[in-house]
Amino acid sequence: MTAVAFDTLKTARTLEQHGFSREQSEALAEQLAESRTIDLSDLATKHDLALLEQRMTIKLGGMLIVLTGLTLAAIRFMIPVS
Repeated sequence: MTAVAFDTLKTARTLEQHGFSREQSEALAEQLAESRTIDLSDLATKHDLALLEQRMTIKLGGMLIVLTGLTLAAIRFMIPVS
């Protein structure tokens, strides 16, 4: 988890200036700070993307070979042999 810089004291004081009670402003500032915590463990790295690109290239190449074979087979059966 990575925490983004967030000034809870400044936020709580600003909320108090706009009519929130001290308890409300402190609780809200704490919740806002907690919600700004980001989990970066699920992000893909450059290495992950490189491996994905390689796998996708191999799959696309395989599909093109199969499609070419099917097309040639279909053409062969459509054209009458003399």
